[in-house]
Amino acid sequence: MTNRREFVFRVATAASLLATPAAFSSGKKPEVAFTFDDPATNDKANLRWQEVNERILASLSSHKIKSVLFVCGMRVDSNDGRKLITAWDNEGHMVGSHSYSHLFFDKVPLAEFEADFLKNEPLVTPYHNFSHLFRYPYFKEGDTVEKRDGMRSLLKQHGYRHGRATIDASDWAINARLEARIKENPQADLADYRAFFLQHIWERARFYDSLAQRVLNGPVRHTVLLHHNLLNALFFGDLVGMFIQKGWRPVDAKYAYMDSVYDSQPQTLPAGEGLIWALAKQRGAFEAELRYPAEDDVYENPKMDAMKL
Repeated sequence: MTNRREFVFRVATAASLLATPAAFSSGKKPEVAFTFDDPATNDKANLRWQEVNERILASLSSHKIKSVLFVCGMRVDSNDGRKLITAWDNEGHMVGSHSYSHLFFDKVPLAEFEADFLKNEPLVTPYHNFSHLFRYPYFKEGDTVEKRDGMRSLLKQHGYRHGRATIDASDWAINARLEARIKENPQADLADYRAFFLQHIWERARFYDSLAQRVLNGPVRHTVLLHHNLLNALFFGDLVGMFIQKGWRPVDAKYAYMDSVYDSQPQTLPAGEGLIWALAKQRGAFEAELRYPAEDDVYENPKMDAMKL
């Protein structure tokens, strides 16, 4: 029998999914692009990596949208890895850099992080749709002025823009629990994972869209941070469908990154987090709404615990 906390969560989920964001009152549909981090060639619970890749690409194709794949070299530095990236490249999706070793910049020296960034270049630059976009691992851009500005200078020297996202989220945390459940019970009902995933991304989208409207005094071409994982292989198509149902317009990532807001260089320290979060932090007028880190499993774990996910 469904326990009381789960019942309350389901009611809240239904209410939130039916709600209409205040941003819609302008009459212009919010625009949203989807970006993917960390492609890898290890199998995911009940799916081979090839199936994960094919399913995500199929969902993108069915909705006629182009994404960007942020490649972390150590996960794809193999023949299989090149096949994975080539599949995205052949379908016209951008290929960006996500460093080679996925280092936590706040915990390593600038020189080490710079070297790791350069190590990834030979793995991503050969592709036809390579784009000079760099996404920092964990969205951490340095905990000192020297590190923050030093890395920004190196990116500029090599012609890169920041591959920031306006809508940060924790799909990776949901995915970890999903995979654990499938390994425990291959026949498990995954409906609650789907519902939680959609609710989580919708909540974060509504929050960051509201924040963007107040920080920027207008709309932004949103980019959502997602991961190349089992969760998205199963439910990414549903996620896009949800945004469409709620009145948002999916757009290509290349188009989204043409928004000049992505050239912003927030002066916050420690530097990083999602772009809208960082711009709001810099303004200093939204402290009551901003948590640090902006997104993490610590915020979602109690909710998943209550649902026994």
